[in-house]
Amino acid sequence: MNFQSAPELIPFPGRTRVGLNEGTMMRKIIPYKHELVKKDRELRNNATLSERMLWKYLKRKQLRGYDFDRQKPIDNYIVDFFCYDLMLAIEIDGETHLNKKEYDEHREQRLNELGIKILRFDGHTVLKNTLGVVQTIVDWIEGYEKHTPNPSQEGK
Repeated sequence: MNFQSAPELIPFPGRTRVGLNEGTMMRKIIPYKHELVKKDRELRNNATLSERMLWKYLKRKQLRGYDFDRQKPIDNYIVDFFCYDLMLAIEIDGETHLNKKEYDEHREQRLNELGIKILRFDGHTVLKNTLGVVQTIVDWIEGYEKHTPNPSQEGK
């Protein structure tokens, strides 16, 4: 077997896209730089107020049963929040993004190339209207579920 041409998908036990049924499905490997692991821990330990406020609603599968990670390394970047099942990154733009428009555009393009969609919110919006931001995320998830076939329903 030639390991150089190994498939990008590996089986794992877990949840189907829209159900909580146990089973095996294929999961795409998302690359990341190992050096970012130390940085992501540092970012989690020093989260901004807007990140902490949104995390209250994303953690423990509170949004329609989806599992979100915070400060997730992906490729050469760290995203604020990430849901593997949805291939969704959520970014909160604060002061660190003010003069990084070109960098953010390049970063977003690379994440899109990996199949990751991005929802971006301003940090002040999260602080002033947290529930509105959460509703926007729920609306995105509902749209995703509406347009993504449930693997258990295929062929019927």
